[in-house]
Amino acid sequence: MAVDHIRYDILVQEALRAVVRRVLMDIAKNGLPGEHHFYISFDTRADGVRLSPRMLAQYPTEMTVVLQHQFWDLVVTESGFEVGVSFGGVPERLTVPFAAVKAFFDPSVQFGLQFEEMADAEAQASEQAGQGTAAAKDKDSDAARSPAEQKAMTQVNVAVPVPANPDPATTTPDAQPDNPAGGGEVVRLDRFRKK
Repeated sequence: MAVDHIRYDILVQEALRAVVRRVLMDIAKNGLPGEHHFYISFDTRADGVRLSPRMLAQYPTEMTVVLQHQFWDLVVTESGFEVGVSFGGVPERLTVPFAAVKAFFDPSVQFGLQFEEMADAEAQASEQAGQGTAAAKDKDSDAARSPAEQKAMTQVNVAVPVPANPDPATTTPDAQPDNPAGGGEVVRLDRFRKK
């Protein structure tokens, strides 16, 4: 297998995180248009995440915040966002770096992005580099495969825009999850590859 020295997977994730940043910047400036609202899931253990000890105890690994009715003072920077939200009637202030975001979903238009954790992407890069050394030794066997077989053997894990429904189990306690009629599902690129 060829080693991806360019790291397209990371470049695509960064580009899609820029989509989230741009959307939140627009919302901070102009407010939510129409029926748009967002479910944003993030890793509560990631570097730069700030939330109260009470919230960290309640959501020790991951939480989903809903930006719809009860949020205020949204501030968006190049590296992340800060927002005031209400959890069970108690106001909280969250700081979330974009690198910690695991999923972004706008149920009003069935648009979602799911992100691979950056630590996972780096581990995958290290694994690919190790496999690249072994792959160089097996280059003759790779040359014997057809391009379709080589493509089928290549596995890509990137963030892609997909229709998705957020997991209601991770939703904030006072959030009312929408149940859109059409529904959606998270689809990985691997599903469409020939095996």
